Amino acid sequence: MTTALSTRIALKRRTGRPRDHLTLGAACVVALFVLLAVLGPLLAPHDPNAVDPLNVNAGPSATHLLGTDDTGRDLLSRLIAGTRASLAAPAVVIAVSTTLGTVLALAAAWFGGRCDRLVSGALDIVFGFPGLIMAVLVAAVFGAGLTAPIVALSIAYLPLITRVVRSAAIKERNLPYVSALQLLGAPTARIWLRHLLPNLLPLVLVQATIGFGYALLDVAAISFLGLGSQPPDPEWGLMVSNGAPSILAGQPQQSLYAGIAILVVVVAFNLLGTGLSRRLLGENA
Repeated sequence: MTTALSTRIALKRRTGRPRDHLTLGAACVVALFVLLAVLGPLLAPHDPNAVDPLNVNAGPSATHLLGTDDTGRDLLSRLIAGTRASLAAPAVVIAVSTTLGTVLALAAAWFGGRCDRLVSGALDIVFGFPGLIMAVLVAAVFGAGLTAPIVALSIAYLPLITRVVRSAAIKERNLPYVSALQLLGAPTARIWLRHLLPNLLPLVLVQATIGFGYALLDVAAISFLGLGSQPPDPEWGLMVSNGAPSILAGQPQQSLYAGIAILVVVVAFNLLGTGLSRRLLGENA
């Protein structure tokens, strides 16, 4: 019987391996862009903000592998250098919203009653405002720049994290081991940090990974509208906006390359989140 069981487990693992290749590929893409974000300024072949008026919208060459933009700046250098700005803002949004959302979810599940109703009601109100519109309104009031949109998006993403984690936290809260720990006199903070939170971390990680792609799209859209990063920052959303006028002139390279970079990162994070969901949560997504 033991041999038969071992054989079934081995066959199951072999069957699941092809599905993991996509997740592994997505993880490699994410790791590559994170590396570019860290080492971008060192890897860029040219100064990303160096202007060359005599070489405007030039095609690929030995000097400029991807060509130049509307002011003669090297596109490859700007894409590489812009990775840090393009990933940092969504990372802050997800970090803040995930941390606050997890705390709110644990509090709602633990205390229940009025606390749960208060948290759920507040989340319903926030959920009624699209994150992008909220960020645009805040940026219009407080001025262009990424600070105000990051704060607005962090608030807007709270319901997306809190609702999912709250449901799982309620189930975890009602398990017998939690009651046993309370009977033994374990402090609430210790139960949260050493028992509830570790059991919820896989779900939190999956939600944060998938949410990162959406946050990146929102931040890029805000920069595209001129309310986020400002010139001459090499941020991808801003690059798409700056290159838009040249598209009709048959020179789409600036918008095209920046748009492809956004697309690749968003798809990679979504695939990685789906793979993590299968591996950590056992979902057939």
